[in-house]
Amino acid sequence: MNNHNIHASVWKVNVEALKRFLVCTVACTCVGVVYMQWTYIWMLRAEMVEITERFKPLDTAGKEGICCDSAVCFGVSCCQSCCHGGRDKRDVTEQRKQRKRRQTEQHTFLHLVPVSSQSCNDGDITVLSWALGQSRGEGLQVSGDTVTVEAEGPYFIYSQVLYKDTTWVMGHVITKRLKGAETKLMKCLKSMPSNVSQPLNTCYTAGIYFLESGSTLQLSVPRKSAELNLSAHATFMGLFRI
Repeated sequence: MNNHNIHASVWKVNVEALKRFLVCTVACTCVGVVYMQWTYIWMLRAEMVEITERFKPLDTAGKEGICCDSAVCFGVSCCQSCCHGGRDKRDVTEQRKQRKRRQTEQHTFLHLVPVSSQSCNDGDITVLSWALGQSRGEGLQVSGDTVTVEAEGPYFIYSQVLYKDTTWVMGHVITKRLKGAETKLMKCLKSMPSNVSQPLNTCYTAGIYFLESGSTLQLSVPRKSAELNLSAHATFMGLFRI
């Protein structure tokens, strides 16, 4: 056999070996990639199962709490409730009730309409008795001529009185009483018309004050037997918590 034929045979053998080597290399690479993908998928599944177990919801008995740790919080508020002493359904319900109670107290208001007026024998004043016009919450209670504050806090207080008295100046006072102490919160004065045939004028006042629990409010006119218009749209008093 001449040298040319020998070189051709050797070249053919090398090419066939190279083909088999490349095929084997590609096959091994594909198998490796597939194995790595399945391994990654399996790890993801295992991690999802672990996270699902950690974030297991409350059961019907309320014994299982929301459980998590700082490693899997993902920036949400789950870390506020951890495995150690997790909240149960009763705790959540109680917190909701407390939040609703605070919201109700913050929006407490009372609007009063007049029922009657009477003069006090021990002083030159006329006091008004009130009826409930509108209200919300349980922080304020009305009884006769006084309003009792049960939920302390800052309140906006307003009042208006329509006078039909011939006295040249009329007005009223909002008085707060607490543990025997008396404080004049607001005063309103209004000159009456010189035409005594129609002596009508209104006096309106309002302000913001901090009212302690147990304090009482009273509207009084510093005139005995004062002539007042007791229509609900003309004479009224109210306050609401802010």
